[in-house]
Amino acid sequence: MKSKTIKPKKTNKKISIDAVWEPINLHAAGVDIGSREHWACAPNQAGQTLVRKFGTFTADLEAMAQWFKECGITSVAMESTGIYWIALFQILERAGLEVILVNARQTKNVAGRKSDVLDCQWIQRLHTYGLLQGSFRPEDAYCVVRTYLRYRDELVAARATQSQHMQQALHQMNLQLTQVLSDVTGVSGLAIIKAILEGERDGAKLAGLVDRRVRAGAAAFQQALRGDFRPEHLFVLEQAYELYGSYDARIAACDERIAEVVAALPQKVNAKLIPPPPRKPGQPESRTQLGGQDLRLLLYERFGVDLTAIEGIGVLTGLVVLTEVGPKLDRFKSEKHFCSWLGLCPDNRISGGKVLSSRTRRVVNRVSTALRMAACTLERSQSALGAFYRRMKGRLGAAEGITATAHKLARILYRLIKHGEAYVRQGIDDYEKKFQDRKLKALKNMAQALGLELVPKQTVSIEVS
Repeated sequence: MKSKTIKPKKTNKKISIDAVWEPINLHAAGVDIGSREHWACAPNQAGQTLVRKFGTFTADLEAMAQWFKECGITSVAMESTGIYWIALFQILERAGLEVILVNARQTKNVAGRKSDVLDCQWIQRLHTYGLLQGSFRPEDAYCVVRTYLRYRDELVAARATQSQHMQQALHQMNLQLTQVLSDVTGVSGLAIIKAILEGERDGAKLAGLVDRRVRAGAAAFQQALRGDFRPEHLFVLEQAYELYGSYDARIAACDERIAEVVAALPQKVNAKLIPPPPRKPGQPESRTQLGGQDLRLLLYERFGVDLTAIEGIGVLTGLVVLTEVGPKLDRFKSEKHFCSWLGLCPDNRISGGKVLSSRTRRVVNRVSTALRMAACTLERSQSALGAFYRRMKGRLGAAEGITATAHKLARILYRLIKHGEAYVRQGIDDYEKKFQDRKLKALKNMAQALGLELVPKQTVSIEVS
């Protein structure tokens, strides 16, 4: 007699999420940020969730903070893709609430159920069960300096645009200053442009304004400064020259303000008691000045180590690290987490045991951009980092070589800031010797695996009688 297998009956019984997962944040709230209104969801004393709509005026944001306190909220999660979250974040933080800004990819709702009300409820639910991870944000004092520095970058970009306008106007008048000067906006270039705008057309007198350190001779300048001075091109040159000077003055004022704010930040070491290490070769004192103060010394006192001792790292790169990350890296468990946050490490996407892609993630991070720019300066550096960059560039290509070198710089920065280690420069000879030893060791292991033995080549000397 055959035995019959009885299949279990299908039931439409739904498993409640509350019965499976235990809430972690019992007093959590969720906010969906908008340009004209914010939707907030918070649990009440009875355990039910309440949803309220608030405006974007300051009084409305303060009312939201007060409502959260009345509901007993201690932690708030918000999701936003613009800059509308900044004011609410600061007001809630001043009210004593723990606030996290989450990535929009972590709060995606179920397809077909998209509304502001459902979004804030979904954010509150995810935050209750501890499924949201807040974006990194440094302390408020460093965010202040970060605002000044980011605005300075915008001023520098605007000044560069006016420099391009000046070069375009000069080319349209066939004034070939770019062939005799490496920088048109330098001391000599600006002096010549100012004289041209004042009505000077004599090539000999214009050539007399050139600094004595310029390699090109007076004859070359006279040929380059003979052009077609049309009034429309002179008007464009004048407007661009005035705007360039205006932006230059704004940048100088911004530098002074940045130096003042950085000097007011807390110190880790006192430079008078523990002086910084000597400057790296080829770094004059003028390159570390910002706003009339020695920025290298200010960064040393805030970090406790001299970041500018690393080849390729300048004072502006160190300032970017200070404002974007802060003087401590406690939020990052290891240097691998730090490099992953920067988007400088390979992102291995594996499916079915097969690596689909290992390209680095595309992230918008000012620290990673600054480190990539620092890596480009190591093209001709006679150091271990310079040799590493050239080897990676020849092996992987220009773009990948820059990323690999920026990754190495990020690991060095993490060790210096996290552990307070002093940077020890490694010469190019020591690096090449260690690289050859690694290659020789790999060859010996390969030969041993194939059952062979490496024999060093002996030089034979021939005596000539």
